Amino acid sequence: MIYAADLSHTIEQIQQQYPELEADDIRRIQNTMHDMKPKDDATTEITKCEAESAEAQNDAQNIVETEPEDTESPVPVDTSLKNIVEAILFAANRCMTPKQIQAVFPELEQPELKRIQAAIAEISGDYQNRPIALKKLASGYRFQVKTGLSPWISRLFEEKPPRYSRALLETLSIIAYRQPVTRGDIEEIRGVSVSSNIIRTLLDREWIRVISHKEVPGRPALYGTTKQFLDYFNLSSLEQLPTLDQISELDLMAEPDRHHEEQEQREQQENTAAQKQETATKDDRTEDAESEYAGDGQPTLH
Repeated sequence: MIYAADLSHTIEQIQQQYPELEADDIRRIQNTMHDMKPKDDATTEITKCEAESAEAQNDAQNIVETEPEDTESPVPVDTSLKNIVEAILFAANRCMTPKQIQAVFPELEQPELKRIQAAIAEISGDYQNRPIALKKLASGYRFQVKTGLSPWISRLFEEKPPRYSRALLETLSIIAYRQPVTRGDIEEIRGVSVSSNIIRTLLDREWIRVISHKEVPGRPALYGTTKQFLDYFNLSSLEQLPTLDQISELDLMAEPDRHHEEQEQREQQENTAAQKQETATKDDRTEDAESEYAGDGQPTLH
């Protein structure tokens, strides 16, 4: 094989090293190698230019991506519109979305949604330091008393809040955390059968709904939670549900309280039993004292 360094020698030197080659062959090879050299250099230059161009494009793209996005200027809030939106939210007996608020206005006077949203944001800021807050939930916005004041407000209502069984709450929790699930999935997790009354109660309260049916024999219903469920528990999305680690921490924190409650119940039962025994003893003493008197009320002589 003839190397490029060999071609720099004279034809005689090459013939001495490679006697099988003729002088014309050597000249032809030299000319070919000479023609290829500028071509390679040009190709290298083109490749280099392309690489630099691509790098420049990437740099430009990076500059564009790192540039801060143009933020929209804040929408001016009309005081009249703000008052109307606040009144609608205050008077509504349900959560309201900006689109639902917009539909309250006459068709030709409906404000833009961004103006309504700006009014809601300003109203929410006005209530930051007040006992009432404008809360955003899954179904929209509503006014509600802040959580810390709920014990006082509950005194206004004679009707006590409903108490739900442990089985119902466990079923609801499984649906919330594992949805979509079938009734069989719930029973497998709980280890016991699920009462039809529990499912019916959750459906009637609109806390769960049938999302679809599982493509297996029998096509059982797949259950999931609703926006009403989120609204009732003061949530705007399922992501606000406590994690399993947080629930475990709450259980650990509740252990001392549970033991304290059990101890108080035992002490109360013991005190009740002692009071009953003391009352019974007093009754016995009274009967004995009465038996010492004769029918005329005079004490008998022993």
